[in-house]
Amino acid sequence: MLTSLPEPRSATRIRPGTIGVIAFIAALHVLGWGVLVFVVIPAGIPLGGSGGAMVTLGLGLTAYALGVRHAFDADHIAAIDNTTRRLAERGKPAGTVGFWFSLGHSTIVVVLCIVLTFGIAAVGSALADDSSALRTWTGVIGPTVSGVFLLVIAAINVAALRHRHGHAGGPVLRLLGPFEKAVDRPSRMYVVGLLFGLGFDTATEIGLLALAGAATLGGVPWWAALTLPVLFAAGMSAFDTGQGAVMRRAYTWQPGRRQFAGRPLGEVYAIAMTGISVVAAVVIATVQLSDVLVSNLGLGGPLPWLASVGIDDLGLVLTGLLLLTWAAVLIATRSPRVRES
Repeated sequence: MLTSLPEPRSATRIRPGTIGVIAFIAALHVLGWGVLVFVVIPAGIPLGGSGGAMVTLGLGLTAYALGVRHAFDADHIAAIDNTTRRLAERGKPAGTVGFWFSLGHSTIVVVLCIVLTFGIAAVGSALADDSSALRTWTGVIGPTVSGVFLLVIAAINVAALRHRHGHAGGPVLRLLGPFEKAVDRPSRMYVVGLLFGLGFDTATEIGLLALAGAATLGGVPWWAALTLPVLFAAGMSAFDTGQGAVMRRAYTWQPGRRQFAGRPLGEVYAIAMTGISVVAAVVIATVQLSDVLVSNLGLGGPLPWLASVGIDDLGLVLTGLLLLTWAAVLIATRSPRVRES
């Protein structure tokens, strides 16, 4: 019989690794905002080319907001949520999955901006040209890695859910065994985030902001331009980490030994949470892989329609659904209609 996921014994105390993560995210905020507000603006360095302090501050806010928005991209949410669920189900630390994923993704952004800031114009031109070889290859690598990862992690979660129902693991779990070992702790999500970031979608926006600031005035110091990717990384890491920590708490929460509609409440809760995550991961992966196949191989049939499905706001919807499910079960545990088993 399926039961709710066990609460780790260390749930009541903060792990040293978690303290380090919080300190790192705080350092990014202090570095980004501190340099921008207390050094760049007082020195009269206009990142926007003109307009003074308000324009420079506005660019900083824009970079931060882009990072926050990117943290709620559908593939981010699905990857973090499904990986958090898998690690939590095995009783492993899972609260920092979002941090390591965002750190890997941010690495691509920062490296790209360093390249652009130091004046390697060929890279900037390639990024600005949708038909360039660089954009073509990164447009294949990023979405393909994202889609395959989401399908694999979804399959693992479905197989694990069936196993908890008493079904044998079967060939699926054995086939996916190497993947289980490859991503068996939160820090391994750094590489996953790194590969996801190769799509250069939001990285292009931030990189071009830094490039535009340096190219317009010519005299903008490299360290001033790099406050933009630092602020982007600060915003994304804060919200990706928060989302992962919340979902870890949701997956390890115990709704009690009660029953709902004749079934253990923990079973209903686990099925609902996992079901939403898995369905979202499969939908997102299908759209991404369909877009790769249509754009690069020109395949037809239902693929063009699948590739056109809008998933831009699906991350926000998925986050809301998961939190609503958690809240609904929490309310159900207080309801007199839900009885103790």
